[in-house]
Amino acid sequence: MKYIATEIPGVWILEPRIFRDSRGYFMETWNEEDFNKGIGQPVHFIQDNQSCSSYGVLRGLHYQKGAASQAKLVRVLAGTVVDVAVDLRQDSPTFGNHIMVELSDKNNRQLYIPRGFAHGFQVLSETAIFTYKVDNFYAPDTECSIRYNDSSLAIQWPVTDEQKIILSEKDLSRSVSFENAEKF
Repeated sequence: MKYIATEIPGVWILEPRIFRDSRGYFMETWNEEDFNKGIGQPVHFIQDNQSCSSYGVLRGLHYQKGAASQAKLVRVLAGTVVDVAVDLRQDSPTFGNHIMVELSDKNNRQLYIPRGFAHGFQVLSETAIFTYKVDNFYAPDTECSIRYNDSSLAIQWPVTDEQKIILSEKDLSRSVSFENAEKF
């Protein structure tokens, strides 16, 4: 696995080594020892999650606060998404900054997002199967959401036509501005 540091410390892009032959391909997608060495710290994932979404679906920007915060390792099994992580760590020099990475079944990239970040993604293909590992269980009473289109974040989502962006009722009704979001 190749580990690529991003402009936001602690956020990593992972590129697997892919072995192709006439039968297809093989790649290792997870190895805890290699991962912890690659990012330079131990992370113990305890749960895997998966979603299937259609074109224009935008999930996020979600996070859990306090001790329930989650680190995530995300990837796409089928389709294409843009994945976004927003730094909510108040003591970070990149506080309020975000990173956007395209993840697809073609590039096989993964994105590691440490605790202290809001996370979201938008589907660019007809459908996308998205999977992620987390290092903490879901705690609905600590769940928070920031509006995907908050002007202070200036995230340039690829699908901009409001008629084609699909949000959950929860994201529509419970998301707050970055200014009013609880920080770490």
